[in-house]
Amino acid sequence: MAIRDTARHKLTYEDYLLFPDDGNRHEILDGEHYVSPAPKTKHQRISMAFSIRLGGFVEAYRRGHLFAAPLDVLLSKHDVAQPDLVFISNERAAILTEDNVQGAPDLVIEILSASTRWRDENLKLQRYQELGIQEYWIVDPFLERVNVFRRNGGRLELAEELSAQAGDVLTTLLIGLRLPLAEIFA
Repeated sequence: MAIRDTARHKLTYEDYLLFPDDGNRHEILDGEHYVSPAPKTKHQRISMAFSIRLGGFVEAYRRGHLFAAPLDVLLSKHDVAQPDLVFISNERAAILTEDNVQGAPDLVIEILSASTRWRDENLKLQRYQELGIQEYWIVDPFLERVNVFRRNGGRLELAEELSAQAGDVLTTLLIGLRLPLAEIFA
């Protein structure tokens, strides 16, 4: 659900800091306020599977930093996201602060839910493309699929459509990891 403050043009991070700590996920995308309820258990199981496998690899091979939501990612003055998972390479670690991430992570992973599907597949894809995300994974827990978007010039383009049922293996060029989707959706 989008909540727009019609008295102002676009919301900012300063407005974001005034939102209630109510257990919901609050985000500002292109100056509009979006609220999502807490994720369901299947969503969290998948998030944990990615965190364990991807996080273990990132740590073991010292590739950078992996974070799970909630974490504020300040992409612009009018864009504050809380992606499900974000990866920041060692080379870009300067965007990490004690409070948040200030700039575009290398990799963003969003796990779809009924309340966020449209936003993740459309609005966030557009905003992430415009704001410099290098790789974006859209994870569909219902169909057990992952769509991988990679930066090609100024655009995020669909590079792979993968499915657990087909036995596909997710590969990220940014981190150097090969991950069978069957392990994620088990």
